[in-house]
Amino acid sequence: MTRNVAIVGGGHTRWGERDATWKDLAQEGGKATFDAVPDVGPEDIEGLFVGTVQPERFSYQTHVAPMVAELLGIEVTEMIARTELACASGQAALRYAWLAIAAGQLDVALVLGVEKMNLGREHMPEMQASMSNVLDREFDGVNGLAAPPFFAWYAQRHMHEYGTTREQLSEVAAKNKSNAAKTAFAQFQSEIDPEDVLDSPEIAPPLHLYDCSGITDGAAGLVLMSEEKAREVTDTAAWIAGSGQSSMAGNSINNLPSFDGWPQARKASQSAYDQAGIEDPLAEIDVAEVHDCFSISEIIEYEELGFAERGEGGQFVEDGRSRIDGDVAVNPRGGLLGCGHPLGATGISQALEVTRQFQGTVASDRQVDGPTTGLLHNLSGSGSVHSVMVLDRDPQ
Repeated sequence: MTRNVAIVGGGHTRWGERDATWKDLAQEGGKATFDAVPDVGPEDIEGLFVGTVQPERFSYQTHVAPMVAELLGIEVTEMIARTELACASGQAALRYAWLAIAAGQLDVALVLGVEKMNLGREHMPEMQASMSNVLDREFDGVNGLAAPPFFAWYAQRHMHEYGTTREQLSEVAAKNKSNAAKTAFAQFQSEIDPEDVLDSPEIAPPLHLYDCSGITDGAAGLVLMSEEKAREVTDTAAWIAGSGQSSMAGNSINNLPSFDGWPQARKASQSAYDQAGIEDPLAEIDVAEVHDCFSISEIIEYEELGFAERGEGGQFVEDGRSRIDGDVAVNPRGGLLGCGHPLGATGISQALEVTRQFQGTVASDRQVDGPTTGLLHNLSGSGSVHSVMVLDRDPQ
């Protein structure tokens, strides 16, 4: 049994460096979600899926899904789970909720992503050590392979192979941070120029500070429903049309197939496109929320997701083709570079952005013109896992 599944709405906390606990953020995110979908309350939720990466490290708490149910007053009657897939944990939670509803196991689900990452500046070494856990800690993490130097390798290789320029990296960061200045919950609220990116401190050559996403506290939530239930509460939903995942290399950098691209992203996106009936992504996708944890990531993703030919991602952004009024609006909310990256909440925020774009409820100066098809993309770990989902304004 398969059924159409809709995202009917959702809510957000403010993202950034928050004076709030993990529990605080979970409650705030849950309340914002129910406030945004007034016809749905805790008593309607049959399934709960919580995306979160390291509450054990940052908040010393495990078994968090039942805790969220308790905090939000939900008596889960059918299904409850916490998902952990590093930076794709939120999309993993969304995917499992979709599959459960499509299979007829439940009709209404809450998907909540929560991450508390800031412990105070004096704890920065501990925070960075925790982040290195997403790599193979025994071999990669202990050798100092944190995220900035890892993605710097990709930038260096892409520049060497294809002539990608430092200025093109700056175009990505400036575009996304300027979009975030129009997004109320975003961590970073200043419009910047490409020159500002180059003027920011160099972190791992060729990456500068503004090429890197932030360490972020925050939560975001979604309500998913079967088609029958969704039509009772809204006529402007986002319908899940396809989903793909690929992990072709394990987690160690020694097994990665490339340092200038992600064939895993190409495979995952093709699976999602096949399910959704997408033949020409550039022509058919109107808005895309992609995983720009670093500016080079977005450039490579243009290529692997089918928006640009291999090696032409830098030119794609330089020509303005990924701007809100371009060929495909990429990261109109500001992406990870502008909004921040509370790991477990990111994929859920991306889905909420596309839903709101369909509903026409985002700020007018970042509203895409009449979008009907959207894409979500996350990478996780050493870039070894890629997750892609296609959303439509109308059910198939």
